[in-house]
Amino acid sequence: MSFSSDLKEELSKINNLAKKEEIKSELVGYLISKNATITKNSIRYATESEYNINRFSKILKNLDINHNIEYDGKSFIITFKIKNNIDGIGIQDTEIIINKIGNINDNEKKSIIRGAFLGAGSVNNPERTYHLEINLSNRTNLEYLFSILSDMNVKCKKLNVNKKYSIYLKDGEDISELIALLGASRSVLKFEDIRVQREMKGKVNRIVNCQTANLNKTINASIEQIEAIRKLQECNKFNKLDENLKDIALLRLEYPDMPLAELGKQLKIPVGKSGVNYRLKKIIQIANDL
Repeated sequence: MSFSSDLKEELSKINNLAKKEEIKSELVGYLISKNATITKNSIRYATESEYNINRFSKILKNLDINHNIEYDGKSFIITFKIKNNIDGIGIQDTEIIINKIGNINDNEKKSIIRGAFLGAGSVNNPERTYHLEINLSNRTNLEYLFSILSDMNVKCKKLNVNKKYSIYLKDGEDISELIALLGASRSVLKFEDIRVQREMKGKVNRIVNCQTANLNKTINASIEQIEAIRKLQECNKFNKLDENLKDIALLRLEYPDMPLAELGKQLKIPVGKSGVNYRLKKIIQIANDL
């Protein structure tokens, strides 16, 4: 199973079905999601998740809403008549539209978010990329869920392009906090474990890349220095160099891979890294002037 499927399985088993106001709010979340539609005077919800359809069915049973479940070979489909009044939900033409809901507490807000995520949400495998998305059926529902998430201090963004309405998060820490808000503690631990390993691996890679870049820089500089020294030798100009330049040049030929600071320590009268660097640049300049 995918991380997204595991998360939905955990959410579907949250034991709060006896709390009427919370499950009413969760139902509202389901119904404002993209997968809830109007067909033949009925509300239709479809999902490929057996855990999800069982959760939806239990919510309807607890609210005494008669419903029917079918399976079309790919998706589970649940339908119930529009005549059932559901607080906070209105029907406009062929769309389910969120109505203004009175004051609701934080647990009810969490339930709306949970229902919307179960309804038409997904989260990528965190080993590859961080991306959580919830798809809504229209702009009104999008704006409402965004306001609920903002009330709960969830950092998210909206997408409203070509009749695609969604809320998404791309930051690992923000996604982790939202999963915790939904009530999936086991998935939070799994997500955080993956996130820590991924970030540690990233740090190691950055260190290795940095060290490799520095090594390449040192090697390239050494090659340039040696080429300049060879040029001076071939042109019989080497012996005309000052003694301090000849000394460092001979050491560079003897130790082509040695760092500048170590090279300076090999001199009869040791000098620091900057001193060695100055002398080698002087050699290169003399060679270039030939």
